[in-house]
Amino acid sequence: MRNDRHLAVKLRKKGLSYNKISEELGIPKSTMHYWFCDLKWSKSIKEKLTEKAKIQSTKRLRAVIKAQKKRWESQRVKFRKDGRKEFPILKPSLLFLAGLMLYWGEGDSKIENSDVRFSNTDPRMVRIFSNFLRYICQVPKEKIRVMMILYPDLNEKICMEFWSKASCIPSGQFYKTQVIHGRHPTRRLSYGVCMIGIVSREVKEKIFVWINLYQKELKSMRE
Repeated sequence: MRNDRHLAVKLRKKGLSYNKISEELGIPKSTMHYWFCDLKWSKSIKEKLTEKAKIQSTKRLRAVIKAQKKRWESQRVKFRKDGRKEFPILKPSLLFLAGLMLYWGEGDSKIENSDVRFSNTDPRMVRIFSNFLRYICQVPKEKIRVMMILYPDLNEKICMEFWSKASCIPSGQFYKTQVIHGRHPTRRLSYGVCMIGIVSREVKEKIFVWINLYQKELKSMRE
């Protein structure tokens, strides 16, 4: 029989956990569990330690979330600054203005997310926006994704070949096709709707900055 049980009892009554007592006395946790599992005062200490651990865990989680938000906001500020610096350099480019106007009219308008998505039925517009992402936003071609929205009577393979050619994006980078099921599944669009884009907080922040700056320039020209 161990002769250090009285020491373990003393430390346990001070509110120490099994881990702490084991570190200090070298007593296995399994042994302490055998000694204390049926003692009410030990169970009470366990409940207090569990509650304390929950509170500490919550505090740590809040601290991590706060630090993460601060880091994200710092990055967003940097992206917006970079966008303002790049605007006068990119402004003379017809591709820049064309892509910007397309996104302003048909792009994802929620600044809260990082989705840079453009949807259209015109292959010429899809090609322009694809080039805008690649050559203006400097997005690697392999990061661009395409998704088709089709009616049931459209041939998925034919449509994929069509939009792959229009966007210059290989079919391997297409998301799963969405099919629209209506009461009258008749052919409305020859090749459905093409959605092209990327997930990038940097590009999204810059596009919103560019649109805002261009809008101000247009307003000043009218005045």
